[in-house]
Amino acid sequence: MARISGVELPNQKRVVIALTYIYGVGNSRARLLCQKANVDVNRRVKDMSEDEVLRLRDALREFKVEGDLRREVTLNVRRLQEINSFRGIRHKKNLPVRGQRTRTNARTKRGKRQTVANKKKETK
Repeated sequence: MARISGVELPNQKRVVIALTYIYGVGNSRARLLCQKANVDVNRRVKDMSEDEVLRLRDALREFKVEGDLRREVTLNVRRLQEINSFRGIRHKKNLPVRGQRTRTNARTKRGKRQTVANKKKETK
């Protein structure tokens, strides 16, 4: 089992897919890393040699990933909250930040629907 940036890559998956388990590495960056490290994208992790793993580690050093990237993102959000920007306020309230509508959808952020009871009409 290959260990890169503190993440155990799954043995049965292809290298390109396994690299996406690292925070900060998506599909396009995984392909770029394989190209730079001269590793076949269709090869399984269990079939990789130690030399290929080392080349991937070296290629990955150019990018911020895992802990450093998480820390940077957290600090950016905290800065927005401290200066009370619109985006910071949305982060504090746990609402969508990038202009999505909240009248419908946004359930993952806003929680389960709550029904509001109708007011009873007064009888005369």
